[in-house]
Amino acid sequence: MPEESSPRKTPQNVPYQDLPHLVNADGQHLFCRYWKPAATPRGLVFIAHGAGEHCCRYDDLAQMLTGNNFLVFAHDHVGHGQSEGDRMVVSDFHVFVRDCLQHIDLMKKDHPGLPVFLLGHSMGGAIAILTACERPTEFTGMVLISPLVVASPDVATPIKIFAAKVLNLVLPNLSLGTIDPCVVTRNKIEVDSYASDPLVYHGGMKVSFVIQLINAIAKIQRSISKLTLPILVLHGSPDKLCDIKGSYLLMDTVSSQDKTLKVYDEAYHALHKELPEVTTSVFTEIQTWILQKLSAAEEAHHS
Repeated sequence: MPEESSPRKTPQNVPYQDLPHLVNADGQHLFCRYWKPAATPRGLVFIAHGAGEHCCRYDDLAQMLTGNNFLVFAHDHVGHGQSEGDRMVVSDFHVFVRDCLQHIDLMKKDHPGLPVFLLGHSMGGAIAILTACERPTEFTGMVLISPLVVASPDVATPIKIFAAKVLNLVLPNLSLGTIDPCVVTRNKIEVDSYASDPLVYHGGMKVSFVIQLINAIAKIQRSISKLTLPILVLHGSPDKLCDIKGSYLLMDTVSSQDKTLKVYDEAYHALHKELPEVTTSVFTEIQTWILQKLSAAEEAHHS
């Protein structure tokens, strides 16, 4: 696992294709991944991955999008995957959002005028929402798979939050337990793939990280009413990691006129890694929706 290291010198103004990493405002190197279409790209899609995982787990989704002439890009968040930083530690949740905006700005500079979409899963959904809140008019649409919008009932009782805040002062590195791979998906092949992936963090979630998630949730609930961009949300009703109540709250609270929630009654958390019939449906929903928004954006641009 890469740990903290002294920042290396990076040449300025090098086109993104030649950089396997991005250097963030704290001098940390972030591992980046780019999926390029065979033809000239019609749009850009930024993927924000979830807590403890990494961007290469979105290869299938990215390939589907490049097949529709999107240029897809992502990075491993600080403390995740092949990026620098202590594992699953962040000084402030906003660091994740700041780094995404930096990456998006870099890509927009290389591809001026193209529509930009956000796609986020789980904690990456929270990151995508807060990224959109920072730039309410900049994105053509946002796709959220099982987004983190409310704390799960296991974490969210006021006494537990109070206890976590006290613990954060005393024992910020105390582990609060690990994610059970069996609640991520019902697809046994994907459960095994997740459990054996060396780039997935399999340790306990630290108190300090949980506090950052709680802070992010509070910020989302204060900010989402100002969102007006088109939004597609996909969520499984028995999701044990990100409560579907958050997606209902999002639908009720955002100012967007164009908003869709698709609920999968049996499916677990990682809908893009679920049983084939669910994942096929999820991919189709995303593809159809994002192409509709792209066409509308292109028409508006030409009219």
